[in-house]
Amino acid sequence: MLEKVKAALFGGGKAEKLGPSVADIAATAAAAEMAGAADEQVSASDVNSVRMPSQSKMEKSRVAPGMYRPVPEETLVEWQAPARPFRPRKRQFFSTVVIIAILVSLILFFAGQVLPVAVVISVVFLVYVTAMIPPQTVKYKMTNYGIYVEKEAFSWLSMGRFWFDTQSGQRVMEIELYRFPGRLTFVLVDGQTPREEDLEKVLSEVLIKEKPELTTYEKIANWLQEKIPLE
Repeated sequence: MLEKVKAALFGGGKAEKLGPSVADIAATAAAAEMAGAADEQVSASDVNSVRMPSQSKMEKSRVAPGMYRPVPEETLVEWQAPARPFRPRKRQFFSTVVIIAILVSLILFFAGQVLPVAVVISVVFLVYVTAMIPPQTVKYKMTNYGIYVEKEAFSWLSMGRFWFDTQSGQRVMEIELYRFPGRLTFVLVDGQTPREEDLEKVLSEVLIKEKPELTTYEKIANWLQEKIPLE
């Protein structure tokens, strides 16, 4: 298994293109020109293509026995996407959230639980902010060492399983982390981010594709969403 991971990350032959090939892009441009869209040109740099690392020979260190010399870091793909899933909410959503928050706060207040009331108010404020303010665009980079989210680096050794899901009507890729924040979420946008099959082919060489069971909090949230629809 270790040898397979080494071969996938550090190369075992000719570099492989996982994204659209140059021939496919040229064919797309030719079809657009025939359709009367000659002003729209398609180039390889316009498509976020994923590639395997080029061949790099693993050499043993002459200083530290059992160790290997460092391998240069190679960028596999870079892209930009929203930092989190986002869907504009209707007025009914906010009205329902406020009514539920008031009822829960009254119950807690008459029960003598003042501190939880402040927690409820904080949650409502957080829901309002995330539902009203669109997420910022974040730069991502995947290398043979790990994944960069802006300037923060996450090595492959700190990651567990990965899977694809749908949140707020958008496709996302989730990666389990062994450290804070516990999970990485990548919003996938057609024509803007790498394709799911490309990402899966690379990640499957290092991580296991498996969706974990829902936590107790997630089960409760799904149950409430089914019983009390907010929209």
